[in-house]
Amino acid sequence: MKEKKKVFSSWSGGKDSSLACYKALGDGFEVRHLLNLLSEDGKRERAHGTRPFLLRLQSEAMEIPIVHVNASWGEYESKFKHKVGELKREGVMGGIFGDIDLIEHREWVERVCTDLEIEPILPLWGLAPEDILLEFIDAGFEAIVVATRIKQEWLGRKFDRAFIAELKKFEFHLSGESGEYHTFVIDGPIFKRRIKVSDFEQVYVNGTWFLDIKAGELE
Repeated sequence: MKEKKKVFSSWSGGKDSSLACYKALGDGFEVRHLLNLLSEDGKRERAHGTRPFLLRLQSEAMEIPIVHVNASWGEYESKFKHKVGELKREGVMGGIFGDIDLIEHREWVERVCTDLEIEPILPLWGLAPEDILLEFIDAGFEAIVVATRIKQEWLGRKFDRAFIAELKKFEFHLSGESGEYHTFVIDGPIFKRRIKVSDFEQVYVNGTWFLDIKAGELE
């Protein structure tokens, strides 16, 4: 039997990284680690603003260990490469990324992976945004909106077909590729237990509304 290639999954806790990980697992990759970048003080997920304990709950629910790295945006690439270099010494030979169609993101992924001499794996690249969202739902994933620059009322909303229908009324990328909204996944086919979240607060920071989730547990 051919040995599965050991990889890490670049992890934000949202829909795209979750679906990319799911599809890569289906393609026969062995996901050894979730790799997440936090703010330099370690208090928030670098891109989505989620508290790290929530990502650890996802890791526990998936039974895949998570690796956190604290970094400013200026340090992002160097610290990312340093940590992946450590994972590579443990046998990791590729990385999964949830990018869809922003060419500058793909160029960054390919350049960094070339420098590290590992395989870039982009299962969502080039797929139609609406197809990606429907595949996410049809696969059995469950997520809530945790950040938005569009409508405060979206915070905490379940990510479902009704939400997709509302998204289609706007002119931005349906998957929110430029940060129009972000999600947090609480269940799905790569989860062995569902996450129950509680104690919310809505906060507004630099043009974005965030759902600050302060408590959660595995069901």
